[in-house]
Formats: sequence, C-alpha cells, structure tokens
Amino acid sequence: MLGTGGALALGTLGAAAGAPALLAPSTATAAERSGTADGLPSGLFTLGVTSGDPQSDGVVLWTRLAPDPLAGGGMPARPVPVQWQVSDTPSFTRIRKRGAALARPEQGHSVHVEVHGLAPDREYWYRFRAGRETSPAGRTRTAPAAHARVRNLRFLFASCQNWQDGYFTAWHHAAQEDVDFIAFLGDYIYESVPRDTTVRKHEGTDEPYSLTDYRNRHAQYRSDAHLQAAHAHAPWIVTLDDHEIDNNWADDIPQDPDKQTPEAFRARRIAALQAYWEHMPLRRASLPDGPDMRLYRSLRYGNLATVHVLDTRQYRSDQITTLEQAEDPTRSLTGAAQERWLVRGMERSGARWNLLANQLMWAQNDRRAGPEQVFDFDNWDGYRAQRRRLLEFFGSGRTDNPVILTGDRHATWVCDLKPDFDDPASPVVGAELTGSSISSGGDSDPAAFHATYDPIMAESPHWKYIDNRRAYVLCDVTRERLTASLRTVDTVWRPEGTTATTSAEFVVEAGRPGVTVASTPAPARPMRLAERNYDVDDDQF
Repeated sequence: MLGTGGALALGTLGAAAGAPALLAPSTATAAERSGTADGLPSGLFTLGVTSGDPQSDGVVLWTRLAPDPLAGGGMPARPVPVQWQVSDTPSFTRIRKRGAALARPEQGHSVHVEVHGLAPDREYWYRFRAGRETSPAGRTRTAPAAHARVRNLRFLFASCQNWQDGYFTAWHHAAQEDVDFIAFLGDYIYESVPRDTTVRKHEGTDEPYSLTDYRNRHAQYRSDAHLQAAHAHAPWIVTLDDHEIDNNWADDIPQDPDKQTPEAFRARRIAALQAYWEHMPLRRASLPDGPDMRLYRSLRYGNLATVHVLDTRQYRSDQITTLEQAEDPTRSLTGAAQERWLVRGMERSGARWNLLANQLMWAQNDRRAGPEQVFDFDNWDGYRAQRRRLLEFFGSGRTDNPVILTGDRHATWVCDLKPDFDDPASPVVGAELTGSSISSGGDSDPAAFHATYDPIMAESPHWKYIDNRRAYVLCDVTRERLTASLRTVDTVWRPEGTTATTSAEFVVEAGRPGVTVASTPAPARPMRLAERNYDVDDDQF
C-alpha cells in the first residue's frame, strides 16, 4: 500500500498547466498582488499545508492564512473564503473533490477541511486558494478499507523539535521516505524563553501565555522549510506532550504552581490548546472546549494495524516523588475513561498489530548504576500500578501484538515490556520503541551517553538498545513482523548538507512478544563541533 511519489517540492504545483479555473494561475497586477484589489494582504500561505488523520474515505486538509506569521498572523478581522481541491494527479488535471471553507479570525484563520468520498488506500494531491493566491500543493493518502486484507504498511514516527536546540534537518530526510503516514508524538513546540546563545532563537521576549503568544510560537516552527516539506509529503497523526503548554504540566497543575495560579494556568491551557488545534490537521471532534481537548482516538489500517493515539497529559494524576507513592493504585497517567477506551479498543481492534502512539516511556528506566534506583516520575515509572495493570492485559491473550511507539526522551530506548521489570520470571508481553528527538538536546555526545548508561543497561535486561543521536524511526509492518529502522542525522547544528544513516534495525515478530536488535549501531564518535548552549528539560538529556 506504499505510495509511488517521492518528496514533494513546495510551491511547484500551485500553477500547474491545465489547472481548472477554480485555481487558475494569477494574472493580477502589481497593485492587486500587494493586496489592494481584494482587500487581502499578499503572502497568505507562509505556513504551508498538511493533511492528517487518514480514514478509508478521506483525510483532514489543513492550512492557515498568515501573511505576517510572527505578529498574530496579519489577517483582517473577518472570515475569508478559501477554496480547496483534491486531485488524482500532481498536475491537478483530474479533480476528484473540491469545495470552499471559511478561514475565521476566531480560529486564527486556520482551515480544517474534512474530505469524504475518496477511494480507500489511494494517493491524492491537494491545494488551496484564497483571494488571488494559490497554496503549495500537498500529497496525502487514504487508509485502506476497515476490513481490507492489507499486506504492508510503512510509516515513521518522531517527537521533540526544539527550535533553539538545532535545525530540523531530520525532516529534510524524512520527507524523502515513502510512507503512508507520519506520527508525531509530542513537543511540537517548546515554550521556553528566547536565548541569544542557542543555535536559533525563539520569537518573543518570554514564554508564551496568551493565544497570540502561542500562535506566534507555532507559526515560527511552521516557517521551517524542512518541516513544511515533511508536512506536505504525507498525512500526519499527532498528539501532544508537555511543551505545547508548560514543562511537566499535569491536568490542571502547572510545573510551578507557586508561580502560576490555577486561574492563570487555566487561561494558559485554553490558549495553548486553541493554538495547537489551529496549527494541526485535526478533526472537529478535537476542537477544544475551554481547557479540554479530545485527542485520544484510533485509526485503522485494514486488518493489519490499528493505531491507538494516547493523551498522557490532560487526565493524569500529579507527579510524585517516591517509589511508594508511585505504587498507589488510584494514580493514573491516562485517566479512567481513557484507560477503558484503550483496553476496549485493543480488545476489539481485530487487527494483526496494535500500535500505541504514546508520549512517555513505559519500560522501567533506572537513572543510576548500582543498587540504588533513581527514577523520573513524570513518565510511566511514576504510575506503576496502572502500568502493571495494562501490561498484564497485554499478556492476557485478549489483544494481538502490542507495540508502543514513544517520544519524549531525546534518546532511543528499545525495550521488552514486562508487568514486573524487577522479576526475572515476569513474562515479556510486548515491545516499546522509544525514538530520539528531531532537534531537542542539540548534537549529542554518544561516548559520554554510553559511559553513563551502558552500566545501567547491564543491570536492565529488558533494555535491548540505547542511543542518543538525533533521529526518527522508520517502520515497515507486514503480517509476519514489524521492522523499525533508526534513521540518525549527523548534525542539527548545520541547516543544510546533512546526511541520514540507518544506525540500527529492530524486529518484532508477530506472535512473539518482545524485540530483537537486527543490526548494531555505527561506532560512537566524539563530538567535533563547538559546544553550544541548548534548552534542557530537567528530566531529559
């Protein structure tokens, strides 16, 4: 079911020969192009296009009109009609669907078109027009029919792209991969203050707090050409983690409740979720209602795979500080309703593989060699009773081939999953692939990383592979196995001329819980670039 097209060059399809009159090439005068003729500014499509949440009969198409993206968008305070097209061909000579939508100021002049009536398991191209301007074109793909016998699936997943830590060079290479979808597992933006000593500088003067602040931060990230290319290349399946709002927030509790009142953080959460929705290819079902936003959902790829998308921020119990507290059975990372939804969905999926698009690491992760154990309680290590309950469900025979896809760590951890990681007799019930970051953490020092974590790995038999280079993970799924390739980039401190390498491969066999390393990584090399300052979470590397 893989598409045949390569990477899509932005801007090359907007004025294709033979395009229908709906989106015909502009013949506007210079005065009209400046915006004086139709009342709209020029440069409407600065943030590109994307699609998302593919179903068997359609996808969500997204763009946002933002001629002045870092100053609130720069649009007039009125709704603006936007036309759209979906075509069988990149030349737009055969139009399958077309229509119009309103880009409304109360939604940041974003557009979310839920297209239906397309054929399943098909590649399409799409574009928009507003005023006298045509957007870049994007490529998308529908999912197979719900009960179709699907032989293969290819996708990639990634997370954690801090603008200040480095360039998004990994997206340049990801946009060359022939994939059915891209899953982004959180930390799309970072809320940190601008710094002059980083690789790139955040816009603004402080952390974002208001809706305009968050719109500007998202727009800055969306301005990156490599990220735009990846967005236009394939449909995205997205979920958020903490930095889209505030580091380590938990439900209605901020990282620093002594500095942010409940009322102030509620207003901040409302603003951040609104801006997140405005910039993501999400359906109306995810439109925020005040401080709440429905993000957990599932997407089906025939009888081969179901993707269960988790939300581990909005419903969680607050973080704790001791192992004894972590064993409290009332503590939850997902909330009771989402846990019931997940169990029910995995039981009823009927698919060969159950893939969990998840933010935070499930596998036990000691941070110190020796008899003393040190844990980060922001992830599943802080919610042990619920984790054990779910992992016991994985091993109960009531669901097939669970594989967890995880972000957050700024490093790669490939692990077997067990209900009790401290008991050698506890059975392996699943696999977890924790991917590294797009840029967060900057260029890494593999030698120093392994000097710290190899001794811990020797005490953690469920760890199968670790690495801290910047990367994304490319996955090929058949009925027999899931093969994951770790695609590392050589630097994020240079915007162009980078390389991507398959540093290791991992295999999960259907019907055999756990993961094996199919190839070994390239030898770690010492850092040769000058040390730079970069933003670091207190729980990251």
